[in-house]
Amino acid sequence: MLKIGLTGSIGMGKTATGKIFSELGLPLYDADAAVHKLYGAGQKGSEKIKEKFPNSINPDGSVNRKSLSTEVLGDPEKIKSLENIIHPLVGEDRKVFFDENAKAKAVVLDIPLLFETGGEKFVDYIVVVDAPREIQEERVLSRPNMTKEKFEKIITQQIPNHEKKKKADFIVDTSISIEDARNQVANIVKKIIE
Repeated sequence: MLKIGLTGSIGMGKTATGKIFSELGLPLYDADAAVHKLYGAGQKGSEKIKEKFPNSINPDGSVNRKSLSTEVLGDPEKIKSLENIIHPLVGEDRKVFFDENAKAKAVVLDIPLLFETGGEKFVDYIVVVDAPREIQEERVLSRPNMTKEKFEKIITQQIPNHEKKKKADFIVDTSISIEDARNQVANIVKKIIE
């Protein structure tokens, strides 16, 4: 099974690109969705976060993402502590995904912090999504609860996209249109599978 790592900085169009891979028949593992699930009431993630960050838990036992983000963003020690809780749990979840898709020729792993977490060592190919800074900023600032300050803080936690592109096997430019991105992804899939 070939493992394709899909990554790119916030607002570059990674989620939409992941959907295209999925539409083309490649099983897609979404690390963000896995974290979202782990943050739910009664889940392993929320239980462990409650021990370390009790003020970031909703009355129903789920993680209050906004409050957790406010608590950890800009504090490298707290971010590391949160990563030490979540990354092993995401790893367990990803193993289940591999088992369920064992017969697939290739799978796509949508991992926002692929390079930041050393995940590039575990994939065969790396696809980085890219768009100009002004498009990125426009996309991110249109999200609910997003501010310019929060966007800047997130950006400083990520390896710059121009650095990610240097390490990529393939780059998808998401700035033109979804149809153009679909053609780029189709060509990448063709090259990898062949």
